[in-house]
Amino acid sequence: MKLTLAHDHKLATGVLGLAFTPDASRAFATCMDNMLYSVDLANGETHAFNDAHGSYASGCVLLPDGRTVISGGYDGLLLWHDVESRECWRRVQAHQFWNWQLALSPDGTRLATTTGQYAPAGWKYEPAPEREPSVKIFDTATGDLLSSFSHTPPVMSCAFTPDGQYLAAANILGEVRVWNVTSEDGKPVAQFTSPDFTSWGTTKSHHYTGGIYGLAFSPDSAVLLCCGMGPMGDPMAGNGKMTWQRWNWREGKRIDEIKEGQHGGGLMESVAWHPSGSHFLMAGRQAQGNWNIALFSAADGNLVHSVDSKKRVTHARFTADGNAVILSGAQGQGTRKKDGWEPWGRVQVYKVEA
Repeated sequence: MKLTLAHDHKLATGVLGLAFTPDASRAFATCMDNMLYSVDLANGETHAFNDAHGSYASGCVLLPDGRTVISGGYDGLLLWHDVESRECWRRVQAHQFWNWQLALSPDGTRLATTTGQYAPAGWKYEPAPEREPSVKIFDTATGDLLSSFSHTPPVMSCAFTPDGQYLAAANILGEVRVWNVTSEDGKPVAQFTSPDFTSWGTTKSHHYTGGIYGLAFSPDSAVLLCCGMGPMGDPMAGNGKMTWQRWNWREGKRIDEIKEGQHGGGLMESVAWHPSGSHFLMAGRQAQGNWNIALFSAADGNLVHSVDSKKRVTHARFTADGNAVILSGAQGQGTRKKDGWEPWGRVQVYKVEA
Protein backbone atom coordinates (compact mmCIF):
# COMPACT_ATOMS: atom_id res chain seq x y z
CA MET A 1 0.00 0.00 0.00
CA LYS A 2 1.02 3.61 -0.53
CA LEU A 3 -0.46 7.05 0.07
CA THR A 4 -0.90 9.68 -2.65
CA LEU A 5 -2.11 13.21 -1.93
CA ALA A 6 -5.40 13.95 -3.73
CA HIS A 7 -6.70 17.14 -2.04
CA ASP A 8 -5.15 19.75 0.24
CA HIS A 9 -7.68 22.26 1.60
CA LYS A 10 -6.80 25.34 3.66
CA LEU A 11 -8.69 26.61 6.70
CA ALA A 12 -8.23 29.85 8.61
CA THR A 13 -6.62 28.31 11.71
CA GLY A 14 -5.20 25.00 12.92
CA VAL A 15 -7.60 22.04 12.90
CA LEU A 16 -7.83 20.03 16.14
CA GLY A 17 -10.83 17.79 15.44
CA LEU A 18 -12.17 15.91 12.42
CA ALA A 19 -15.26 14.00 11.33
CA PHE A 20 -16.60 13.19 7.87
CA THR A 21 -19.62 11.73 6.10
CA PRO A 22 -19.70 8.01 5.22
CA ASP A 23 -19.34 8.82 1.51
CA ALA A 24 -16.33 11.07 2.30
CA SER A 25 -17.88 14.01 0.43
CA ARG A 26 -17.88 16.40 3.37
CA ALA A 27 -15.71 16.86 6.45
CA PHE A 28 -16.30 18.72 9.70
CA ALA A 29 -13.37 20.44 11.37
CA THR A 30 -13.02 22.02 14.82
CA CYS A 31 -10.39 24.71 14.95
CA MET A 32 -8.21 26.90 17.13
CA ASP A 33 -10.39 29.94 16.40
CA ASN A 34 -13.10 28.21 18.52
CA MET A 35 -15.18 27.42 15.42
CA LEU A 36 -16.66 24.39 13.69
CA TYR A 37 -16.49 24.28 9.88
CA SER A 38 -18.02 22.20 7.09
CA VAL A 39 -15.56 21.41 4.27
CA ASP A 40 -16.43 20.08 0.81
CA LEU A 41 -13.72 17.47 0.28
CA ALA A 42 -13.81 17.76 -3.50
CA ASN A 43 -13.44 21.52 -3.94
CA GLY A 44 -12.51 22.80 -0.47
CA GLU A 45 -15.55 25.07 -0.12
CA THR A 46 -15.81 25.92 3.58
CA HIS A 47 -18.69 27.17 5.72
CA ALA A 48 -18.54 28.16 9.38
CA PHE A 49 -21.19 27.02 11.83
CA ASN A 50 -23.03 29.80 13.64
CA ASP A 51 -22.04 29.11 17.25
CA ALA A 52 -18.52 29.00 18.65
CA HIS A 53 -16.90 27.56 21.74
CA GLY A 54 -15.45 29.85 24.38
CA SER A 55 -11.94 28.57 23.62
CA TYR A 56 -10.26 26.13 21.20
CA ALA A 57 -12.74 23.71 19.58
CA SER A 58 -10.90 20.45 20.20
CA GLY A 59 -12.98 17.69 18.64
CA CYS A 60 -16.13 16.68 16.78
CA VAL A 61 -18.18 13.65 15.77
CA LEU A 62 -20.92 13.16 13.18
CA LEU A 63 -23.94 11.11 14.28
CA PRO A 64 -25.06 8.24 12.00
CA ASP A 65 -28.20 10.12 10.94
CA GLY A 66 -25.94 12.62 9.15
CA ARG A 67 -27.95 15.52 10.55
CA THR A 68 -26.06 16.28 13.76
CA VAL A 69 -22.45 17.17 14.59
CA ILE A 70 -21.35 17.29 18.24
CA SER A 71 -18.29 19.39 19.05
CA GLY A 72 -16.18 19.63 22.19
CA GLY A 73 -13.94 22.46 23.34
CA TYR A 74 -11.46 23.76 25.86
CA ASP A 75 -14.43 25.50 27.51
CA GLY A 76 -15.56 22.04 28.65
CA LEU A 77 -18.76 22.30 26.60
CA LEU A 78 -20.36 19.85 24.21
CA LEU A 79 -22.39 21.55 21.46
CA TRP A 80 -24.99 19.82 19.28
CA HIS A 81 -25.15 21.42 15.79
CA ASP A 82 -27.64 20.93 12.96
CA VAL A 83 -25.66 20.09 9.82
CA GLU A 84 -27.91 21.89 7.34
CA SER A 85 -28.81 25.07 9.26
CA ARG A 86 -25.43 25.14 11.07
CA GLU A 87 -27.27 26.21 14.24
CA CYS A 88 -26.43 24.95 17.73
CA TRP A 89 -29.47 23.43 19.44
CA ARG A 90 -28.05 21.89 22.62
CA ARG A 91 -25.28 22.84 25.06
CA VAL A 92 -23.97 20.53 27.78
CA GLN A 93 -21.30 21.51 30.33
CA ALA A 94 -19.38 18.24 30.26
CA HIS A 95 -16.24 19.28 32.17
CA GLN A 96 -14.82 21.93 34.46
CA PHE A 97 -11.60 21.85 32.42
CA TRP A 98 -10.64 21.24 28.77
CA ASN A 99 -12.09 18.50 26.62
CA TRP A 100 -9.04 16.66 25.27
CA GLN A 101 -10.66 14.12 22.97
CA LEU A 102 -14.02 12.73 21.86
CA ALA A 103 -14.98 9.24 20.69
CA LEU A 104 -18.31 8.11 19.26
CA SER A 105 -19.59 4.58 19.80
CA PRO A 106 -20.04 2.65 16.53
CA ASP A 107 -23.84 2.79 16.81
CA GLY A 108 -23.74 6.54 17.51
CA THR A 109 -25.66 6.35 20.80
CA ARG A 110 -22.78 7.14 23.17
CA LEU A 111 -20.21 9.92 23.19
CA ALA A 112 -17.06 9.55 25.30
CA THR A 113 -15.06 12.59 26.34
CA THR A 114 -11.82 13.00 28.32
CA THR A 115 -10.45 15.82 30.43
CA GLY A 116 -8.00 16.61 33.22
CA GLN A 117 -5.49 19.26 34.23
CA TYR A 118 -1.88 18.42 34.99
CA ALA A 119 -1.12 19.96 38.39
CA PRO A 120 1.98 18.56 40.21
CA ALA A 121 1.12 16.89 43.50
CA GLY A 122 4.52 16.13 45.00
CA TRP A 123 8.27 16.37 44.78
CA LYS A 124 8.28 13.91 41.85
CA TYR A 125 5.87 16.21 40.00
CA GLU A 126 3.36 13.38 39.77
CA PRO A 127 -0.09 14.58 38.59
CA ALA A 128 -2.50 15.60 41.33
CA PRO A 129 -5.70 13.55 41.68
CA GLU A 130 -8.57 14.47 39.40
CA ARG A 131 -11.01 17.19 40.45
CA GLU A 132 -13.80 15.56 38.46
CA PRO A 133 -14.11 12.22 36.66
CA SER A 134 -11.61 12.32 33.79
CA VAL A 135 -13.68 10.10 31.47
CA LYS A 136 -17.39 10.54 30.85
CA ILE A 137 -19.97 9.01 28.52
CA PHE A 138 -23.03 10.96 27.33
CA ASP A 139 -26.22 9.90 25.58
CA THR A 140 -26.11 11.50 22.12
CA ALA A 141 -29.92 11.58 21.83
CA THR A 142 -30.65 13.32 25.15
CA GLY A 143 -27.33 14.84 26.24
CA ASP A 144 -27.64 13.01 29.57
CA LEU A 145 -24.57 11.76 31.43
CA LEU A 146 -24.58 7.95 31.34
CA SER A 147 -21.29 7.02 33.03
CA SER A 148 -18.27 8.56 34.75
CA PHE A 149 -14.91 6.83 35.15
CA SER A 150 -11.88 7.81 37.22
CA HIS A 151 -8.38 8.05 35.79
CA THR A 152 -5.17 9.98 36.53
CA PRO A 153 -5.33 13.33 34.71
CA PRO A 154 -4.79 14.56 32.14
CA VAL A 155 -6.46 11.88 29.99
CA MET A 156 -5.41 12.55 26.40
CA SER A 157 -7.20 9.88 24.35
CA CYS A 158 -10.10 7.45 24.21
CA ALA A 159 -11.58 4.84 21.85
CA PHE A 160 -14.51 2.39 21.73
CA THR A 161 -14.21 -1.23 20.62
CA PRO A 162 -15.86 -1.89 17.24
CA ASP A 163 -18.77 -3.60 19.00
CA GLY A 164 -19.19 -0.59 21.32
CA GLN A 165 -19.02 -2.72 24.48
CA TYR A 166 -15.76 -1.33 25.88
CA LEU A 167 -14.08 2.06 26.15
CA ALA A 168 -10.33 2.62 26.55
CA ALA A 169 -8.70 5.83 27.77
CA ALA A 170 -5.04 6.75 28.26
CA ASN A 171 -3.16 9.56 30.00
CA ILE A 172 0.09 11.54 30.17
CA LEU A 173 1.83 8.79 32.16
CA GLY A 174 1.14 6.04 29.62
CA GLU A 175 -1.56 4.48 31.80
CA VAL A 176 -4.37 2.73 29.90
CA ARG A 177 -7.68 1.70 31.45
CA VAL A 178 -10.55 -0.15 29.76
CA TRP A 179 -14.14 -0.21 31.03
CA ASN A 180 -17.32 -1.99 30.10
CA VAL A 181 -19.52 0.95 29.04
CA THR A 182 -22.45 -0.39 31.05
CA SER A 183 -20.38 -0.84 34.21
CA GLU A 184 -22.21 0.22 37.35
CA ASP A 185 -19.25 0.10 39.74
CA GLY A 186 -16.94 2.17 37.49
CA LYS A 187 -14.06 -0.27 37.87
CA PRO A 188 -11.89 -1.02 34.81
CA VAL A 189 -12.01 -4.52 33.37
CA ALA A 190 -8.38 -4.16 32.26
CA GLN A 191 -5.50 -1.75 32.83
CA PHE A 192 -1.81 -1.55 32.02
CA THR A 193 1.00 1.00 31.89
CA SER A 194 3.66 1.64 29.28
CA PRO A 195 6.52 3.93 30.41
CA ASP A 196 7.59 4.28 26.77
CA PHE A 197 5.18 7.15 26.12
CA THR A 198 6.12 9.58 28.87
CA SER A 199 9.10 11.63 30.04
CA TRP A 200 10.11 13.24 33.28
CA GLY A 201 12.53 15.91 32.24
CA THR A 202 15.35 17.45 34.24
CA THR A 203 16.39 20.01 31.61
CA LYS A 204 14.96 23.56 31.80
CA SER A 205 12.04 22.45 33.99
CA HIS A 206 10.86 19.43 35.95
CA HIS A 207 7.59 17.93 34.78
CA TYR A 208 6.05 15.02 32.95
CA THR A 209 5.31 15.37 29.27
CA GLY A 210 4.22 13.20 26.37
CA GLY A 211 1.52 10.62 26.95
CA ILE A 212 -0.65 8.43 24.75
CA TYR A 213 -2.35 10.75 22.25
CA GLY A 214 -4.05 8.17 20.04
CA LEU A 215 -5.86 4.87 20.66
CA ALA A 216 -7.51 2.49 18.19
CA PHE A 217 -8.89 -1.04 18.60
CA SER A 218 -8.28 -3.55 15.83
CA PRO A 219 -11.35 -4.52 13.76
CA ASP A 220 -11.68 -7.75 15.79
CA SER A 221 -11.37 -5.79 19.09
CA ALA A 222 -8.53 -8.06 20.27
CA VAL A 223 -5.67 -5.55 19.98
CA LEU A 224 -5.35 -1.97 21.21
CA LEU A 225 -3.00 0.28 19.27
CA CYS A 226 -1.41 3.22 21.14
CA CYS A 227 0.68 6.12 19.84
CA GLY A 228 2.58 9.09 21.21
CA MET A 229 6.16 10.18 21.82
CA GLY A 230 8.86 8.19 23.57
CA PRO A 231 11.08 9.38 26.44
CA MET A 232 13.52 12.27 26.03
CA GLY A 233 15.90 14.10 28.33
CA ASP A 234 14.64 17.57 27.46
CA PRO A 235 10.83 17.66 27.60
CA MET A 236 10.79 21.12 26.04
CA ALA A 237 12.46 19.89 22.85
CA GLY A 238 9.59 17.75 21.57
CA ASN A 239 11.96 15.34 19.82
CA GLY A 240 11.28 12.08 21.60
CA LYS A 241 10.91 8.85 19.64
CA MET A 242 7.89 8.53 17.33
CA THR A 243 6.20 5.56 18.96
CA TRP A 244 3.41 3.05 18.50
CA GLN A 245 2.75 -0.10 20.47
CA ARG A 246 0.19 -2.89 20.10
CA TRP A 247 -1.25 -4.53 23.21
CA ASN A 248 -3.37 -7.52 24.05
CA TRP A 249 -5.41 -5.27 26.29
CA ARG A 250 -7.30 -8.03 28.11
CA GLU A 251 -4.03 -9.57 29.34
CA GLY A 252 -2.09 -6.30 29.61
CA LYS A 253 0.59 -7.81 27.37
CA ARG A 254 2.55 -5.80 24.81
CA ILE A 255 2.62 -7.57 21.45
CA ASP A 256 5.05 -5.36 19.53
CA GLU A 257 6.15 -1.80 18.87
CA ILE A 258 7.70 0.37 16.19
CA LYS A 259 10.94 -1.12 14.90
CA GLU A 260 14.32 0.48 15.48
CA GLY A 261 15.43 2.52 12.48
CA GLN A 262 11.86 3.02 11.22
CA HIS A 263 11.07 6.10 13.30
CA GLY A 264 12.20 9.67 13.71
CA GLY A 265 11.61 12.17 16.48
CA GLY A 266 8.33 13.91 17.21
CA LEU A 267 4.86 13.54 18.67
CA MET A 268 2.49 11.08 17.05
CA GLU A 269 -1.11 12.16 17.62
CA SER A 270 -3.30 9.75 15.65
CA VAL A 271 -3.58 6.05 14.82
CA ALA A 272 -6.13 4.24 12.66
CA TRP A 273 -6.72 0.70 11.41
CA HIS A 274 -7.45 -0.02 7.78
CA PRO A 275 -11.00 -1.51 7.59
CA SER A 276 -9.54 -4.81 6.36
CA GLY A 277 -7.28 -5.06 9.40
CA SER A 278 -4.27 -5.65 7.13
CA HIS A 279 -2.54 -2.34 7.90
CA PHE A 280 -2.60 0.53 10.34
CA LEU A 281 -1.57 4.16 10.05
CA MET A 282 0.19 6.54 12.44
CA ALA A 283 0.54 10.30 11.98
CA GLY A 284 1.53 13.42 13.89
CA ARG A 285 4.23 16.08 13.90
CA GLN A 286 7.86 15.59 13.05
CA ALA A 287 10.86 17.06 14.85
CA GLN A 288 13.51 14.83 13.28
CA GLY A 289 13.43 12.20 10.56
CA ASN A 290 11.83 11.95 7.14
CA TRP A 291 8.12 11.21 7.70
CA ASN A 292 5.12 12.17 9.80
CA ILE A 293 2.52 9.88 8.16
CA ALA A 294 3.21 6.15 7.78
CA LEU A 295 1.52 2.86 6.96
CA PHE A 296 2.53 -0.33 8.80
CA SER A 297 1.79 -3.98 8.14
CA ALA A 298 -0.47 -5.58 10.74
CA ALA A 299 1.18 -8.94 10.05
CA ASP A 300 4.67 -8.02 11.25
CA GLY A 301 4.55 -4.33 12.25
CA ASN A 302 7.02 -3.25 9.58
CA LEU A 303 6.90 0.13 7.88
CA VAL A 304 5.28 -0.18 4.45
CA HIS A 305 5.07 3.40 3.17
CA SER A 306 5.70 6.86 4.62
CA VAL A 307 5.08 10.49 3.67
CA ASP A 308 6.49 13.78 4.91
CA SER A 309 3.49 16.12 4.66
CA LYS A 310 5.53 18.95 6.22
CA LYS A 311 2.48 19.66 8.38
CA ARG A 312 1.23 18.70 11.81
CA VAL A 313 -1.42 15.96 11.65
CA THR A 314 -3.95 15.95 14.51
CA HIS A 315 -6.33 13.28 13.17
CA ALA A 316 -6.09 10.61 10.48
CA ARG A 317 -8.95 8.26 9.58
CA PHE A 318 -9.58 5.76 6.78
CA THR A 319 -12.77 6.05 4.79
CA ALA A 320 -15.24 3.19 5.18
CA ASP A 321 -14.10 1.51 1.96
CA GLY A 322 -10.42 1.88 2.88
CA ASN A 323 -9.62 3.66 -0.40
CA ALA A 324 -8.61 6.97 1.20
CA VAL A 325 -7.30 8.56 4.37
CA ILE A 326 -8.63 11.91 5.54
CA LEU A 327 -6.36 14.01 7.75
CA SER A 328 -6.61 17.26 9.69
CA GLY A 329 -3.94 19.50 11.12
CA ALA A 330 -1.93 22.64 10.60
CA GLN A 331 1.01 24.08 8.71
CA GLY A 332 3.15 26.21 11.01
CA GLN A 333 1.47 28.51 13.53
CA GLY A 334 0.07 31.16 11.24
CA THR A 335 1.72 34.12 9.53
CA ARG A 336 0.28 37.60 9.77
CA LYS A 337 0.26 39.67 6.61
CA LYS A 338 -0.91 43.21 5.86
CA ASP A 339 -4.35 42.02 4.76
CA GLY A 340 -4.79 39.44 7.53
CA TRP A 341 -3.59 36.03 8.58
CA GLU A 342 -2.34 33.43 6.14
CA PRO A 343 -4.62 30.34 6.40
CA TRP A 344 -2.74 27.64 8.27
CA GLY A 345 -5.32 24.96 9.01
CA ARG A 346 -5.40 21.90 6.76
CA VAL A 347 -7.80 19.13 5.77
CA GLN A 348 -6.21 16.66 3.36
CA VAL A 349 -7.29 13.59 1.43
CA TYR A 350 -4.77 10.87 0.54
CA LYS A 351 -5.62 8.02 -1.81
CA VAL A 352 -4.68 4.55 -0.58
CA GLU A 353 -3.24 2.60 -3.49
CA ALA A 354 -1.97 -0.95 -3.84
